[in-house]
Amino acid sequence: MKRLKLNAIAVLLLFSFTLIGQTADIDKDTRTYAVKEGEELRMDIYRGKSFGNEIQPCLIYVFGGGFKEGQRDSEHDLSYFNYFAERGLTVVSIDYRLGMVGQKAPGLFNSIPIQNAIAMAVEDLYTATNYLLENYKELNIDPELFIISGSSAGAITVLHADYIDSNNHSSADLLPDDFSYAGVISFAGGIYSKEGLPSYDLNPAPTMFFHGSADKLVPYNNSRFFRLGMFGTNSLIKRFRYEKYPYVYYSMEGIGHEVSSYPMKDFLPEIEKFINDFVINEKQLLLDINYKDLLRNPKPRDTPESYYN
Repeated sequence: MKRLKLNAIAVLLLFSFTLIGQTADIDKDTRTYAVKEGEELRMDIYRGKSFGNEIQPCLIYVFGGGFKEGQRDSEHDLSYFNYFAERGLTVVSIDYRLGMVGQKAPGLFNSIPIQNAIAMAVEDLYTATNYLLENYKELNIDPELFIISGSSAGAITVLHADYIDSNNHSSADLLPDDFSYAGVISFAGGIYSKEGLPSYDLNPAPTMFFHGSADKLVPYNNSRFFRLGMFGTNSLIKRFRYEKYPYVYYSMEGIGHEVSSYPMKDFLPEIEKFINDFVINEKQLLLDINYKDLLRNPKPRDTPESYYN
């Protein structure tokens, strides 16, 4: 196993989250972490001023937008960044190359563009991770405590990043041999597989899943042709449950793809608890939560055809 033990400093920091006020000032530092195909890729680094030079866990965020749109500094996501920066995490929101710009809707018989887009996004996430690892001392972040989170296309990216690394795929050679992500948070994501239901050679990182049962854009179950297809959260959970990989799963009954965004405002304490319990305290729990909100009206449901075309 290459999952690294967490150091005592980081544990103490996370235990102190609830003692930190909600009004702490936040520093934002924007850096270019790579230039690829002539495109500058930047990251925004958010950190609470009151923490000084304390060593902090690092929460990386990958935005959504179908691999064709979106931005790292969307106003909608700022409450997510600030919440965790105020509680002792360094939050990093990254650019990545958008491989589905100008492409038709992906499908079972038009999968090459989306496969390429996922691979490109994962490569950029790995490059950003390497930049942070190379500069962890300057940035005062714990190299053993990198948590990756993402929405929609970003959720697909972070799930793939951990999946590929856990299977020692050659594309994960960008990462140091002794590195593993400490946690994964997925807002309406899935894994595109050519081998049926994804399996892991090494245990995946503890993972928190959110997905709506009525999601038509990223499938809640799967969209497959024999072994080829996109496996959504409700399929991935079968593997996690069978192999006893620690996870928290919020199945949002009757809700569509809006689950890719609203938990980042409405479920912040639950996400904080996941980080404390599963990442810091290494609890070995399998939690399935069937969540039905009688006051939330589902939004019109996008399909790949309506979204891309």
